[in-house]
Amino acid sequence: MARRRPPSVHGLAVVDKPAGMTSHDVVGMLRRRLEERQVGHAGTLDPDATGVLLVGVGKATKILRFLTALGKTYTGIVRLGVTTDTLDSSGRVTATYDMAGVTVDDARRVVAEHLLGPIQQVPPMVSALKVDGRRLHELARQGLEVERAPRPVTVHAFDVAGTSDPRQLAIEVRCSSGTYIRSLADDLGRLLGGGAHLHGLRRTAVGSFTDADARPPDTVGLIDLAAAMRDYPAVTADPATVELIRHGRVLPAEGFAGPGPWAVLDGEGTLLAMYESHRPGEVKPAVMVALDPPAG
Repeated sequence: MARRRPPSVHGLAVVDKPAGMTSHDVVGMLRRRLEERQVGHAGTLDPDATGVLLVGVGKATKILRFLTALGKTYTGIVRLGVTTDTLDSSGRVTATYDMAGVTVDDARRVVAEHLLGPIQQVPPMVSALKVDGRRLHELARQGLEVERAPRPVTVHAFDVAGTSDPRQLAIEVRCSSGTYIRSLADDLGRLLGGGAHLHGLRRTAVGSFTDADARPPDTVGLIDLAAAMRDYPAVTADPATVELIRHGRVLPAEGFAGPGPWAVLDGEGTLLAMYESHRPGEVKPAVMVALDPPAG
Protein backbone atom coordinates (compact mmCIF):
# COMPACT_ATOMS: atom_id res chain seq x y z
CA MET A 1 0.00 0.00 0.00
CA ALA A 2 1.37 3.41 -0.98
CA ARG A 3 2.16 5.70 1.91
CA ARG A 4 0.15 8.90 2.09
CA ARG A 5 2.29 11.93 1.38
CA PRO A 6 2.92 14.21 4.35
CA PRO A 7 0.92 17.45 4.40
CA SER A 8 2.50 20.38 2.59
CA VAL A 9 -0.13 23.04 3.36
CA HIS A 10 -0.38 24.28 6.95
CA GLY A 11 -2.51 26.93 8.63
CA LEU A 12 -5.83 27.93 10.15
CA ALA A 13 -8.89 28.92 8.14
CA VAL A 14 -11.39 31.19 9.91
CA VAL A 15 -14.50 30.20 7.98
CA ASP A 16 -17.87 31.92 7.92
CA LYS A 17 -19.98 28.79 7.55
CA PRO A 18 -23.13 29.31 5.50
CA ALA A 19 -26.46 27.72 6.35
CA GLY A 20 -27.16 24.40 4.69
CA MET A 21 -23.64 22.99 5.04
CA THR A 22 -22.42 20.67 7.76
CA SER A 23 -19.08 21.33 9.41
CA HIS A 24 -17.85 18.15 7.69
CA ASP A 25 -18.97 19.59 4.34
CA VAL A 26 -16.73 22.61 4.98
CA VAL A 27 -13.79 20.34 5.80
CA GLY A 28 -14.36 18.40 2.58
CA MET A 29 -14.57 21.59 0.54
CA LEU A 30 -11.24 22.82 1.91
CA ARG A 31 -9.65 19.42 1.30
CA ARG A 32 -10.56 19.69 -2.35
CA ARG A 33 -9.66 23.37 -2.69
CA LEU A 34 -6.26 23.01 -1.06
CA GLU A 35 -5.58 19.48 -2.32
CA GLU A 36 -4.75 18.50 1.25
CA ARG A 37 -6.13 15.50 3.13
CA GLN A 38 -5.13 16.52 6.66
CA VAL A 39 -7.97 18.92 7.50
CA GLY A 40 -10.23 19.11 10.56
CA HIS A 41 -12.45 21.56 12.43
CA ALA A 42 -12.57 22.85 16.01
CA GLY A 43 -16.18 22.59 17.18
CA THR A 44 -19.23 21.49 15.19
CA LEU A 45 -21.83 23.95 13.94
CA ASP A 46 -25.28 22.60 13.09
CA PRO A 47 -26.18 22.60 9.37
CA ASP A 48 -28.71 25.42 9.80
CA ALA A 49 -26.32 27.52 11.89
CA THR A 50 -23.93 30.07 10.43
CA GLY A 51 -20.79 31.81 11.57
CA VAL A 52 -17.28 31.19 12.80
CA LEU A 53 -15.87 27.71 12.19
CA LEU A 54 -12.14 27.24 12.79
CA VAL A 55 -10.61 24.73 10.37
CA GLY A 56 -7.06 23.44 10.74
CA VAL A 57 -4.99 22.35 7.75
CA GLY A 58 -1.84 20.22 7.90
CA LYS A 59 0.06 20.71 11.14
CA ALA A 60 -2.69 23.02 12.39
CA THR A 61 -4.79 19.90 13.01
CA LYS A 62 -2.42 19.13 15.90
CA ILE A 63 -3.58 22.22 17.79
CA LEU A 64 -7.33 21.96 17.16
CA ARG A 65 -8.06 20.83 20.72
CA PHE A 66 -6.72 24.13 22.03
CA LEU A 67 -9.00 26.02 19.65
CA THR A 68 -11.98 23.84 20.56
CA ALA A 69 -11.44 24.77 24.21
CA LEU A 70 -11.88 28.51 23.55
CA GLY A 71 -15.08 30.24 24.65
CA LYS A 72 -17.83 30.94 22.12
CA THR A 73 -20.30 33.76 21.42
CA TYR A 74 -23.63 33.22 19.67
CA THR A 75 -26.66 35.19 18.56
CA GLY A 76 -30.08 33.81 17.74
CA ILE A 77 -33.83 34.03 18.18
CA VAL A 78 -35.86 32.22 20.84
CA ARG A 79 -39.38 31.54 19.57
CA LEU A 80 -41.77 31.32 22.49
CA GLY A 81 -44.83 29.08 22.64
CA VAL A 82 -43.62 26.19 20.45
CA THR A 83 -41.35 23.24 21.26
CA THR A 84 -39.79 20.90 18.70
CA ASP A 85 -38.13 17.51 18.87
CA THR A 86 -34.76 19.03 17.86
CA LEU A 87 -35.12 22.10 20.12
CA ASP A 88 -34.71 24.30 17.02
CA SER A 89 -36.73 25.31 13.97
CA SER A 90 -35.58 22.32 11.89
CA GLY A 91 -37.58 19.90 14.01
CA ARG A 92 -41.14 18.62 14.31
CA VAL A 93 -43.48 20.60 16.56
CA THR A 94 -44.15 18.66 19.75
CA ALA A 95 -46.27 21.12 21.76
CA THR A 96 -47.67 24.63 21.73
CA TYR A 97 -48.29 27.03 24.62
CA ASP A 98 -50.05 30.34 25.16
CA MET A 99 -47.22 32.63 26.27
CA ALA A 100 -48.77 35.94 25.25
CA GLY A 101 -48.22 37.38 28.73
CA VAL A 102 -44.46 36.76 28.83
CA THR A 103 -42.33 39.93 28.76
CA VAL A 104 -38.68 40.60 28.04
CA ASP A 105 -38.24 41.43 31.73
CA ASP A 106 -39.66 38.02 32.64
CA ALA A 107 -37.09 36.36 30.39
CA ARG A 108 -34.24 38.44 31.81
CA ARG A 109 -35.25 37.53 35.35
CA VAL A 110 -35.32 33.81 34.56
CA VAL A 111 -31.95 34.02 32.86
CA ALA A 112 -30.39 35.84 35.81
CA GLU A 113 -31.81 33.35 38.31
CA HIS A 114 -31.22 30.06 36.46
CA LEU A 115 -29.15 30.31 33.28
CA LEU A 116 -26.08 32.36 34.16
CA GLY A 117 -22.74 31.24 35.54
CA PRO A 118 -21.81 27.59 36.13
CA ILE A 119 -24.78 25.36 35.29
CA GLN A 120 -25.46 21.69 34.57
CA GLN A 121 -26.70 21.02 31.05
CA VAL A 122 -28.05 17.82 29.50
CA PRO A 123 -26.79 17.49 25.89
CA PRO A 124 -29.64 17.35 23.34
CA MET A 125 -30.27 14.13 21.43
CA VAL A 126 -29.48 15.91 18.17
CA SER A 127 -25.91 16.78 19.22
CA ALA A 128 -22.68 15.33 17.83
CA LEU A 129 -21.71 14.02 21.27
CA LYS A 130 -20.88 10.30 21.35
CA VAL A 131 -22.49 7.85 23.77
CA ASP A 132 -21.14 4.28 23.68
CA GLY A 133 -19.38 5.09 20.43
CA ARG A 134 -22.48 6.40 18.63
CA ARG A 135 -23.24 10.04 17.94
CA LEU A 136 -26.47 11.16 19.58
CA HIS A 137 -27.89 12.64 16.38
CA GLU A 138 -27.46 9.26 14.65
CA LEU A 139 -29.51 7.59 17.39
CA ALA A 140 -32.10 10.37 17.25
CA ARG A 141 -32.61 9.78 13.50
CA GLN A 142 -33.48 6.16 14.36
CA GLY A 143 -36.10 7.36 16.83
CA LEU A 144 -34.01 6.35 19.82
CA GLU A 145 -33.42 8.35 22.97
CA VAL A 146 -30.73 7.44 25.50
CA GLU A 147 -29.97 8.77 28.93
CA ARG A 148 -27.43 11.61 28.91
CA ALA A 149 -25.54 12.71 31.97
CA PRO A 150 -25.63 16.45 32.74
CA ARG A 151 -22.35 18.21 32.02
CA PRO A 152 -20.97 21.36 33.64
CA VAL A 153 -20.83 24.42 31.39
CA THR A 154 -20.49 28.12 32.11
CA VAL A 155 -22.67 30.87 30.67
CA HIS A 156 -20.66 34.07 31.05
CA ALA A 157 -23.31 36.39 29.58
CA PHE A 158 -26.88 35.86 28.34
CA ASP A 159 -28.46 39.02 26.94
CA VAL A 160 -32.15 39.10 25.98
CA ALA A 161 -33.86 41.78 23.89
CA GLY A 162 -37.32 42.19 22.43
CA THR A 163 -38.14 42.10 18.72
CA SER A 164 -40.98 43.39 16.57
CA ASP A 165 -42.70 40.05 17.23
CA PRO A 166 -43.65 39.63 20.92
CA ARG A 167 -43.35 35.84 20.50
CA GLN A 168 -39.68 36.15 19.62
CA LEU A 169 -36.70 37.16 21.77
CA ALA A 170 -33.29 38.09 20.41
CA ILE A 171 -30.45 36.57 22.42
CA GLU A 172 -26.68 36.87 22.60
CA VAL A 173 -24.80 34.27 24.64
CA ARG A 174 -21.14 34.16 25.63
CA CYS A 175 -20.29 30.76 27.05
CA SER A 176 -17.75 28.02 27.62
CA SER A 177 -16.95 25.40 25.02
CA GLY A 178 -19.51 22.59 25.00
CA THR A 179 -22.56 24.76 25.76
CA TYR A 180 -25.67 23.99 23.69
CA ILE A 181 -27.60 27.14 22.81
CA ARG A 182 -30.67 25.18 21.70
CA SER A 183 -30.82 23.68 25.19
CA LEU A 184 -30.66 27.15 26.72
CA ALA A 185 -33.57 28.22 24.51
CA ASP A 186 -35.56 25.15 25.55
CA ASP A 187 -34.75 25.74 29.22
CA LEU A 188 -35.77 29.39 28.94
CA GLY A 189 -39.17 28.49 27.52
CA ARG A 190 -39.78 25.86 30.19
CA LEU A 191 -38.73 28.18 33.02
CA LEU A 192 -41.12 30.81 31.67
CA GLY A 193 -44.00 28.37 32.15
CA GLY A 194 -44.34 27.09 28.60
CA GLY A 195 -41.91 26.11 25.87
CA ALA A 196 -39.63 27.57 23.21
CA HIS A 197 -37.17 26.64 20.51
CA LEU A 198 -34.13 28.21 18.85
CA HIS A 199 -34.05 29.84 15.42
CA GLY A 200 -31.34 31.51 13.35
CA LEU A 201 -28.27 30.54 15.37
CA ARG A 202 -25.05 32.32 14.44
CA ARG A 203 -21.66 31.83 16.08
CA THR A 204 -20.11 35.28 16.11
CA ALA A 205 -16.85 34.45 17.88
CA VAL A 206 -14.54 31.64 18.94
CA GLY A 207 -12.10 33.15 21.42
CA SER A 208 -10.77 36.29 19.76
CA PHE A 209 -11.69 35.09 16.26
CA THR A 210 -14.87 36.92 15.24
CA ASP A 211 -17.11 36.87 12.22
CA ALA A 212 -15.30 40.02 11.08
CA ASP A 213 -12.23 37.78 10.60
CA ALA A 214 -14.19 35.01 8.86
CA ARG A 215 -14.56 34.39 5.13
CA PRO A 216 -16.70 31.96 3.07
CA PRO A 217 -15.20 28.49 2.59
CA ASP A 218 -14.64 29.00 -1.13
CA THR A 219 -12.45 32.10 -0.63
CA VAL A 220 -11.01 31.83 2.91
CA GLY A 221 -7.24 31.99 3.28
CA LEU A 222 -4.95 30.52 5.93
CA ILE A 223 -3.20 32.18 8.85
CA ASP A 224 0.00 30.74 10.28
CA LEU A 225 0.13 28.50 13.33
CA ALA A 226 1.53 31.13 15.68
CA ALA A 227 -1.34 33.50 14.83
CA ALA A 228 -3.77 30.59 15.28
CA MET A 229 -2.65 30.36 18.93
CA ARG A 230 -3.04 34.08 19.61
CA ASP A 231 -5.45 33.46 22.50
CA TYR A 232 -2.74 31.67 24.48
CA PRO A 233 0.30 33.26 26.16
CA ALA A 234 3.41 33.05 23.99
CA VAL A 235 6.93 32.23 25.15
CA THR A 236 9.94 32.74 22.84
CA ALA A 237 12.62 30.05 23.19
CA ASP A 238 16.35 30.71 22.78
CA PRO A 239 18.35 28.40 20.45
CA ALA A 240 19.46 26.11 23.30
CA THR A 241 15.86 25.69 24.47
CA VAL A 242 14.71 25.04 20.91
CA GLU A 243 17.04 22.03 20.87
CA LEU A 244 15.53 20.77 24.13
CA ILE A 245 12.05 21.19 22.69
CA ARG A 246 13.14 19.23 19.61
CA HIS A 247 13.80 16.29 21.94
CA GLY A 248 10.46 16.72 23.75
CA ARG A 249 12.10 17.75 27.02
CA VAL A 250 10.35 18.93 30.17
CA LEU A 251 11.40 22.54 30.82
CA PRO A 252 11.75 24.73 33.91
CA ALA A 253 8.61 26.80 34.45
CA GLU A 254 10.63 30.00 34.78
CA GLY A 255 9.38 32.41 32.13
CA PHE A 256 6.07 30.57 31.71
CA ALA A 257 3.70 32.97 33.45
CA GLY A 258 0.16 32.04 34.43
CA PRO A 259 -1.60 28.68 34.28
CA GLY A 260 -0.99 27.93 30.57
CA PRO A 261 -1.11 26.27 28.13
CA TRP A 262 1.64 28.24 26.39
CA ALA A 263 2.53 28.66 22.74
CA VAL A 264 6.31 28.27 22.45
CA LEU A 265 7.89 30.12 19.52
CA ASP A 266 11.38 30.34 18.12
CA GLY A 267 13.19 33.63 17.51
CA GLU A 268 11.54 33.97 14.09
CA GLY A 269 8.03 33.65 15.53
CA THR A 270 7.37 30.10 14.35
CA LEU A 271 5.17 27.98 16.61
CA LEU A 272 7.27 25.04 17.81
CA ALA A 273 5.04 23.37 20.40
CA MET A 274 2.29 23.83 22.93
CA TYR A 275 3.42 23.33 26.53
CA GLU A 276 1.33 22.75 29.64
CA SER A 277 1.88 22.56 33.40
CA HIS A 278 3.65 19.49 34.73
CA ARG A 279 5.18 18.95 38.15
CA PRO A 280 5.71 22.01 40.39
CA GLY A 281 8.27 24.26 38.72
CA GLU A 282 8.12 22.40 35.39
CA VAL A 283 6.23 22.46 32.09
CA LYS A 284 5.93 19.66 29.56
CA PRO A 285 5.13 19.45 25.83
CA ALA A 286 1.44 18.90 25.12
CA VAL A 287 1.95 18.69 21.36
CA MET A 288 4.88 19.18 19.00
CA VAL A 289 3.97 21.41 16.07
CA ALA A 290 6.72 22.74 13.77
CA LEU A 291 9.38 20.40 15.15
CA ASP A 292 9.15 16.66 14.92
CA PRO A 293 10.95 14.71 17.66
CA PRO A 294 14.02 12.80 16.50
CA ALA A 295 13.59 9.15 15.53
CA GLY A 296 14.60 6.46 18.02
